[in-house]
Amino acid sequence: MDTDLRIQRVPITHPDAQLLVEAVQEEYVARYGGRDESPITPSDFDDPQGQFFVGYVDGVPVTTGAWRRSTVVALGVDVTAEIKRMYVVPAQQRRGIARRMLAHLESTAAAAGVEGLVLETGLEQPEAIALYTSSGYEPVPGFGYYCGSDLSRTFGCRLHPVVE
Repeated sequence: MDTDLRIQRVPITHPDAQLLVEAVQEEYVARYGGRDESPITPSDFDDPQGQFFVGYVDGVPVTTGAWRRSTVVALGVDVTAEIKRMYVVPAQQRRGIARRMLAHLESTAAAAGVEGLVLETGLEQPEAIALYTSSGYEPVPGFGYYCGSDLSRTFGCRLHPVVE
């Protein structure tokens, strides 16, 4: 479905970002019984460490996505970044918005010199797992805050270098 999506880079402290981060935390409570406790600081998403984005439809914030530099080595690359805070509000799901945000994260990370993306998600998010695997992400060894959890799943993909 063709949705008029405008993606804008904002600090994670921006009110629209905070609104959606809180919404995804509520989703984690519903699915897992608690909030995501993996450590994040606002500076994780400042250049050159990372970038945070909010997507808008008709001026309304509907999606977030971010990446931050990582020390994870995966799929033969060691210049990686971790995808964080991918979320689409329920009213806008199944419209291709998540796939467009993911593509935006991939292109902005590649433009910043990142060679591969990694991410951690959970079994209670089958739609996220389906998005990532259908977008070419493959399982990678566990990492991160939930490493070793039976519910955690980790994925990665190599990025194509940006040619100027």
